[in-house]
Amino acid sequence: MKVEDKIASFRDKIDLVEKEIHKVIVGQDAVVRNAVIALIAGGHILLEGVPGLGKTLLVKTMGEVLDLSFSRIQFTPDLMPADITGTNLVVEREPGKRVFEFQKGPVFANLVLADEINRATPKTQSALLESMQEHTVTVSGIRHKLPQPFLVMATQNPIEMEGTYPLPEAQVDRFLFKVIVDFPSADELGFILDRTTGFETPSVSRIIGSEDITELRALAKDVLMSSPVRDYIAKLIISTHPENEQANAVCKKYIRYGSSPRGAQSLALAAKVNALMEGRFNVGFEDVKQMIKPALRHRLLLNFEAQAEGIPVEFIIDELIKEAPVGDK
Repeated sequence: MKVEDKIASFRDKIDLVEKEIHKVIVGQDAVVRNAVIALIAGGHILLEGVPGLGKTLLVKTMGEVLDLSFSRIQFTPDLMPADITGTNLVVEREPGKRVFEFQKGPVFANLVLADEINRATPKTQSALLESMQEHTVTVSGIRHKLPQPFLVMATQNPIEMEGTYPLPEAQVDRFLFKVIVDFPSADELGFILDRTTGFETPSVSRIIGSEDITELRALAKDVLMSSPVRDYIAKLIISTHPENEQANAVCKKYIRYGSSPRGAQSLALAAKVNALMEGRFNVGFEDVKQMIKPALRHRLLLNFEAQAEGIPVEFIIDELIKEAPVGDK
């Protein structure tokens, strides 16, 4: 199959997935697009927004549109690691003969919804670390492989902080994207009322499955990235470190710690998927600029001065893009 045909097939499948999701989700085009990009890029996604904006509904809808196994974990302060990963139970196989048998937890699914992830204790949150990075679960010294593809979509509420536990930076860094779910407009709110308060409940169809996702991921990784674009990503990441001589004045003033190399990997993968969605088989500088905020906003730790002045991380990223040399002229 020609490259042009592969790109056309890729776009057709993605368009169908997004249209099917929008049968249930009103608006939130950027959120839906970023969720699909994270799926194809093979990364996890953190959704942040106030209650009632459809974060959980989005993940559930994706689980229905994709022909994948789906599970939901409601994170609470009393949730234990074994409630996520599973545990060994004593099972009587024959009369008088008992053996230990591993009972899989809800993490053993293709698409896992970690609802209100910041409500669980750090010990429980850490139960997802191995799963998100290695796609395995270790219980009693035995490693169990998770089904593929594997994707964690976590939600958190940024307002109600009482009784919550901030995610460790090591875990936050394992999310490919952090996506902010904004409040809908007046027109979108009207459509939401029409869909949710009427007699008819919107339903969706399954569009693609695990084999399709594997093919789409392989195609995305083959997207070409020129040396100038690769170097541009590297310069952007290095510029986020205030101690580096290449950091601009804004980063030196407001950033405490910059992005990890995983941020560069996330940005490159997301830019490749975005290029395919735009009908191109090569990554451009604009693809990087479009993906930089969801890929880096959770990887930049602001210092006290930024917090005191109310400087948002998005402002710092905008300034970073303005001053970073492009080199495509």
